[in-house]
Amino acid sequence: MDTEATYTGTGLIGDPPQPCPVTIEVRRGIITRIEEESSAPDRWICPAFFNAHTHLADTVAMDLHCSGKLEDLVTPPDGLKHQILRKTSSAQLVRAMRASVQTMISGGIAGFADFREGGAEGVFNLQDACRQLPCRPVILGRDGGEVHGDGAGISSVRDVKEYENIAGQMKREGKLVAFHAGERDGADIDAALSCDPDLLVHCTHAAPYQIRAIADAGIPVVVCPRSNFLLGVTQSAAHPPVAEMIRQGVDLYFGTDNVMFVNPDIMQEISFCHTVYGIEPNDLFVAATKGFSPAGITHTIKPGNHANFYMLDVSKENLSFSHDPVASVVKRTPSRQICATIFYV
Repeated sequence: MDTEATYTGTGLIGDPPQPCPVTIEVRRGIITRIEEESSAPDRWICPAFFNAHTHLADTVAMDLHCSGKLEDLVTPPDGLKHQILRKTSSAQLVRAMRASVQTMISGGIAGFADFREGGAEGVFNLQDACRQLPCRPVILGRDGGEVHGDGAGISSVRDVKEYENIAGQMKREGKLVAFHAGERDGADIDAALSCDPDLLVHCTHAAPYQIRAIADAGIPVVVCPRSNFLLGVTQSAAHPPVAEMIRQGVDLYFGTDNVMFVNPDIMQEISFCHTVYGIEPNDLFVAATKGFSPAGITHTIKPGNHANFYMLDVSKENLSFSHDPVASVVKRTPSRQICATIFYV
């Protein structure tokens, strides 16, 4: 990428993002100036997505024909996915994860947070997979990998006996602590909250009092609605309680979870959530594009921030008739019209 460049189009600028014809000046990866224009070409400039929960190694088992309960498929240490991962070479895992990272980049995703299996080697493999790609990984390790990544990605407190010790060690080392919680039911949420985590994933069956506690503690929650439906832990828009989380002020993010079942496409995730859960497009767009506060990452398009945005060519097909670019991105998943990604992660 050039050390200095300008980009002109209808930018979704600020927090919350508002459409405005602009020219954005970028120097050495930093947005230095945003100048309003009287008109703009048929391009939208959109803040990059952040995929806040992935299991990228599962790419090696993508769309494998399988059935069974959640515990049989993905619960450590002997769920089907873990059996497959143990039998797969590091070289193959690296190739698979790199392919999924490239898929995310092409879909406007400039960063992701991965619960990485495989101990220290698993963390090193994902670091290798991301090498020289413009996509920022936040790697939350397991089984000893915690100390080599950005922190710990702990499965349900049901699955990890030493979860309190792991969380305490991460806190002492200034690393992140994240838990799967409330995916199957709400019984493991309170124990996870007792560890003062930096992040909770799923909260599919969080009760109103738990949502209140999460909001009051300022703990972000990553919801993964498509995965929840596909894995059979929900059958309605009541779970996860996305609308209630928004109402109570939870800091909300979106993740795509296991590549084994769900492609790592955030546009599809928020479109699904709008259709099934009836959440307003602006709320979904902000949750998907604001970055990732636990790791200090922001994707908001404003002077002083790193340039992390993508451009949509809306001169073709029907997006040029849109009256609301935010709603159109959420509802119509126009990833095929991404014409450029400008990621300085």
